[in-house]
Amino acid sequence: MADMGTAAKLIEIAKEEIGTIEGPKDNETKYGAFTKANFQPWCGSFVMWCADKAGVKVPNTVYTPGGAAAFKKAGRWYDAQICDPEPGDIAYFDFPGDGVERISHVGIVIKDNEDGTVWCIEGNTSGDPKKSQRNGGEVVKKLRAYKKNKANVQISIVGFGRPKFKGAAKTEAAAPAAEAKVCSECKRPL
Repeated sequence: MADMGTAAKLIEIAKEEIGTIEGPKDNETKYGAFTKANFQPWCGSFVMWCADKAGVKVPNTVYTPGGAAAFKKAGRWYDAQICDPEPGDIAYFDFPGDGVERISHVGIVIKDNEDGTVWCIEGNTSGDPKKSQRNGGEVVKKLRAYKKNKANVQISIVGFGRPKFKGAAKTEAAAPAAEAKVCSECKRPL
């Protein structure tokens, strides 16, 4: 069992929810009830519910563009094309060709495959790629892309919000700043 407030705990909680479906009414979930947005698309409510259960603070992301904006304002946003994601990052999606030309979905990164793809756990998506990926009615583990990749997974992730996890600041502060060269965007070692 992972420690509260950690990325591992967030992922542990999210994994326990895989297979949960909405209902009996459209968009009715315990996640929406938690955020007081029941009967509305619930991918952001799922992320917020998992974060709350894990003791991780995330900005309100019921409205996904608002969640991305809050991460940007806090200096915790990382463009998908520039930096690599980490487990526990909150992935924000804009699915090409879905008729919604903005961030319209969100999920939790559980693994970076280091090939431009990640595994995410997402609420209100579908395991069937032919069904709605941003309003599919279930919690699913999905392979998603943030950069061009050899697997030809369609790029749908536009960026990542990085919560402040318990113990993470100590790790970041432990790196000697004078010796390390870091990416100006994501602060990762080069």
